[in-house]
Amino acid sequence: MITVPKGTKDVLPDSSHKWQYLENIIRETCSLYGVREIRTPVFEHTELFLRSIGDDTDVVNKEMYTFNDKGNRSITLKPEGTAPVARSYIENSLEAMSLPLKMYYITPVFRYERPQAGRLREHHQFGVEFYGSSTAAMDYEALSLAYRMLTKAGVKVTLKINSIGCEKCRKDYNAALRAFLAEHKNGLCEDCKVRAEKNPLRVLDCKVPICKELIKNAPVITDYLCEDCSSHMRELEIYLKAGNIPYAVDSSIVRGLDYYTRTVFEFVTDVLGAQGTVCGGGRYDNLVESIGGKHTPCVGFGMGLERLLMLMEASGIEIEPTCTEYFVMCQKPEYKGECLKLVAALRNKGKSADTDFMDRSLKAQFKYADKIKAKKAIVVGDEEIATGILKVKNLADGTIEEVKLEDIYA
Repeated sequence: MITVPKGTKDVLPDSSHKWQYLENIIRETCSLYGVREIRTPVFEHTELFLRSIGDDTDVVNKEMYTFNDKGNRSITLKPEGTAPVARSYIENSLEAMSLPLKMYYITPVFRYERPQAGRLREHHQFGVEFYGSSTAAMDYEALSLAYRMLTKAGVKVTLKINSIGCEKCRKDYNAALRAFLAEHKNGLCEDCKVRAEKNPLRVLDCKVPICKELIKNAPVITDYLCEDCSSHMRELEIYLKAGNIPYAVDSSIVRGLDYYTRTVFEFVTDVLGAQGTVCGGGRYDNLVESIGGKHTPCVGFGMGLERLLMLMEASGIEIEPTCTEYFVMCQKPEYKGECLKLVAALRNKGKSADTDFMDRSLKAQFKYADKIKAKKAIVVGDEEIATGILKVKNLADGTIEEVKLEDIYA
């Protein structure tokens, strides 16, 4: 038997309605904010991720699905959604559109890592990308959208924000952080010993317990912010308070990819056990320029749908499947054509309808209607054909309503 590859998962018919429910919330929320959908290819040239994410990140070094195609070009299944949108922005000259340009995507992403609950090698991500504005108000807009969407989904999360500054203030911070890490090098994991020299900020994002404990005493980046970055952070806090979005400043948040600048944030929860991130994002004003475009300020976020669905389930949120409204039952084989005609007429009126395709007995058809949780049943038999009057039975309470066949066909 051929089985699904490790780290992937089928979405089966009895659970797909949960995905549709969540995706509808996403699309409805984005519509409220005037955010339009963008769709990018599942694979990109590997260089895109090397230049944008950073060649010393775990994503690039350990997690990307990279291969040479038949033209000997290095291709990578996209490990995240932000860089492909930036590539599309440049390639399609989207700066010519009215700014700010607000986009979202729902896409599969691929990372080779140890599969665990809510974190698969192929998982699905909802992301938002806002282009063109460097203001803290644009940061707030992204946070407001994420908060509204998560609230509408019925989950409880805590917003944590931080600023990792710009190139100017981060230079001084990196020097202080390198000095600190050099004094404690023996206490770092092997990966962080390399990061401490090459990109010390990555150490702050390490999940290894010994590193997490050590960096509690590391210099705090907010102590090194320049006046512009400090002002940006203060302004964002004003907007969050005005919008009644609860938050906490957490200096340990840096995010794991190289393109972030200034604002970074995470929505976290402990409903699934140990505190984990549900949504993460921030500002990345240098991303477009790093892959060959003009300097363009950007802000956005991403969240994994598998993890969010797990959180909804753990929070006791029940998502009922969409049920068939009418199940048309055939008493005799010669009435099959009439049943199909009736089903078509109901569908033409915008009513969901189905009928038996397994040549079941009438009793078995009633059992099947109950099993699929159909709301109403219509039997097409001798009496109904003779009188032209249908008996519509409500399967929940047993009440019956008579309806003329000609009224349905009208």
